[in-house]
Amino acid sequence: MPDIAPSAAAPLIVIDLQTGMFDGRFDPPIHDADTIAERARKLIDWARRSGRKVAFVRHDGPQGDPLAPGASGWPVWPLLGQAADEPTFGKRVGNAFSNPELAEWVAGQGAKDVVLIGAQTDFCVAATVKGAFAEGLAVTIVADAHSTLDSDKEKAPEIIARHNQAFAGQGVRLKTTAELTDKG
Repeated sequence: MPDIAPSAAAPLIVIDLQTGMFDGRFDPPIHDADTIAERARKLIDWARRSGRKVAFVRHDGPQGDPLAPGASGWPVWPLLGQAADEPTFGKRVGNAFSNPELAEWVAGQGAKDVVLIGAQTDFCVAATVKGAFAEGLAVTIVADAHSTLDSDKEKAPEIIARHNQAFAGQGVRLKTTAELTDKG
């Protein structure tokens, strides 16, 4: 795929970077949680500086789940610094575009593509890539700004690397945090 930057209208969509992914109160934090939070903040700042819109996606887990509405793990991670005018879209399944309001919001930006970061690589990020394609959108994944947990068979760094390779094979543009933020 050619080395093309995301369009100027492409919003940054922050997937499921919720308190429960970082605080370790119920489950271990996502792999490299502190670095992911730092990169997410850099990317959010980059998006704002470049005039892009930022949206947050929050997984609404079932009652009793650490990510259930109202549970301590449910809110967007406060250290990301979500601004009051940056929307949060709830979802109950992996694909963030299962919430039609997200697709409407993206369309309202005049965007034909999106930039995705977040958790979990092998579930909600991967499902949202497919959902974005189904909406006719091009996708940029920030390859070093999504994470997951270890599985029974594979460590998180291996899962992330395997998915980055699969994303590239699906036609996703892969960029690093530095490639995006160091250019403006």
